Amino acid sequence: MEGNPYNSSGLPPFTLTGLPGLESSQHWMFLLLGALYIVSIVGNALIIFIIKEEQSLHQPMYYFLSLLSVNDLGVSLSTLPTVMATFCFHLRKISFDSCMAQMFFIHLFSFMESGILLAMSFDRYVAICNPLCYATVLTDARVLSMGMSIIVRSFCMVFPLPFLLKRLPFCKVSVLSHAYCLHPDLIRLPCGDITVNNLFGLFIVISTFGVDSALILLSYVLILHSVLAIASQRERLKTLNTCVSHICAVLIFYVPMVGVSMAARYGRHAPRYVHTLMSLIYLFVPPMLNPVIYSIKTKEIHQRLCKILWGTKC
Repeated sequence: MEGNPYNSSGLPPFTLTGLPGLESSQHWMFLLLGALYIVSIVGNALIIFIIKEEQSLHQPMYYFLSLLSVNDLGVSLSTLPTVMATFCFHLRKISFDSCMAQMFFIHLFSFMESGILLAMSFDRYVAICNPLCYATVLTDARVLSMGMSIIVRSFCMVFPLPFLLKRLPFCKVSVLSHAYCLHPDLIRLPCGDITVNNLFGLFIVISTFGVDSALILLSYVLILHSVLAIASQRERLKTLNTCVSHICAVLIFYVPMVGVSMAARYGRHAPRYVHTLMSLIYLFVPPMLNPVIYSIKTKEIHQRLCKILWGTKC
């Protein structure tokens, strides 16, 4: 449906979408998403608190984990206002500037998560392949510079997106496919030439997610090669066990992302709520599962968590 073109200043509010075709069940979605938000926010806050308070966890591996938890809190808090308003209060209007701000932060934290997972894979590579150099390679100053580099890179990649959208005229129905603002969703609405937007979007995806995933895979190829050189099978399993949490974090981040991409490309005939559910999984599952995985698999965090919750060691 076409209409008169609007510039960004005169654009009517965007309309967010809950679950198309399942409006009568959206109160159950509110309960489910509310539970996921609570687990995500409380779980990640506890991880940050435990790492801060436990002196034995003041190591590069846990510094990266605390940065991952801060990032997951950012993902949850950036989607929470519109998701809760849509599913609980049926408030589905969002202004152009608010939508641009939400889009910026959602994609910023997504790019940051990819960078953090890459940094964590480098940490595992050094710890397993060059353990004698671990303390000299991953100093506090170097960990800090890696963290700052991740933030700066992500900011530089995402910063142009709102301005590239703001320059375009909008003349289509301003109904979004989700309960939050995403760049692939917004780019469908302008009636001007979006070639630059598409090319820039492709560039930042390849240069972040593409490069990061390839380097993570390379690091684990090198780790596996080093582990197979260990004579004792027991030592091999013990060494690989230190990577399990990170491998799980990588899988729960990249697998839903690939699923959303495949659904958008090949699942055009699927019901709209399928795409919405997959995007919800992509944004909600990693922040919720990461603290659960690390709480179970990391002995020090597990014991401190038990002491906080039940006042005793597990």
